[in-house]
Amino acid sequence: MKRVLITGTNGLLGQKLVELLSRSSNYTLLLTSKQERSVFEEDSLPYRQLDTTNKQDVIKTIEEFEPDVIINTAAMTNVDQCEKERELAWRVNVNSVEHLVYAAKLTGARLIHISTDYVFDGKAGPYTEQDRPNPISYYGRTKLASENVLQLSGIPATIIRTMVLYGTGYNVKMNFALWLVKNLSEEKQTPVVDDQIGNPTLADDLAYGIMKVLELERMGIYHIAGPDLVSRYDFAVVLARVFNLNKKLLSPVKTISLKQPAPRPLKSGFITLKAQVDLDLKMSNNEQGLTAFKHQIRAHLHHHVKKT
Repeated sequence: MKRVLITGTNGLLGQKLVELLSRSSNYTLLLTSKQERSVFEEDSLPYRQLDTTNKQDVIKTIEEFEPDVIINTAAMTNVDQCEKERELAWRVNVNSVEHLVYAAKLTGARLIHISTDYVFDGKAGPYTEQDRPNPISYYGRTKLASENVLQLSGIPATIIRTMVLYGTGYNVKMNFALWLVKNLSEEKQTPVVDDQIGNPTLADDLAYGIMKVLELERMGIYHIAGPDLVSRYDFAVVLARVFNLNKKLLSPVKTISLKQPAPRPLKSGFITLKAQVDLDLKMSNNEQGLTAFKHQIRAHLHHHVKKT
């Protein structure tokens, strides 16, 4: 039985991980998030409120639970907010990881940490794990700093980089695919950038990849993302088709025209050969991933109707 502490379990990826790992009898889980209550109501899923920016809180929680592995899915991922609220972004994305590392050293835990393609400048993607990071946004800088904290820590650690994560869950923050479904369902004109290239990734697939890293005890850096390298606009067109929504509402625009506070890597993307070979991973393409996503949205709507 592995004891696994997961941070950010109320977020999209955290929820998918809990759903996946709780189906196996190999793990004793402790769910943590900064919110007072867990989105899961099952008694079999113990929950503890944890603010990872609070060092004493982190140490206390980890010393009491004594995890074999800590999986850190908690982060401040709003790229423009990170650009504007830099001090907060650093606290959440870097100091938190320093606290987790410190506590992991005390208890001998392994750490699995989620990072992003924003550690690259997006000039020459798709990228392998060996390519040299060069972040252009403050969010990217904080995520690279968190990777460096881990790599210099001396503890057994795995860094999993992913990108364009989508899916649905209980009260999850808006992601690109959810935003598209909402806008197109409301028949709103929706401008979508056609000059940002990347690999959209179904959150369930990423959770499965993390589970493989956990089971096979792999260390180092892994790029885990969907197999289709496409522009955001092309992804939106596939989504409209899968959901039977009107793709004429979509209009291609350039990133620069949006005047967002944070710069975006444009020609990004991941080469995921290492994960495919090492972890025996097969990820959903856009068509398969979006079809699964559509069923999840229906199931969630049904669940909410039943509850209310």
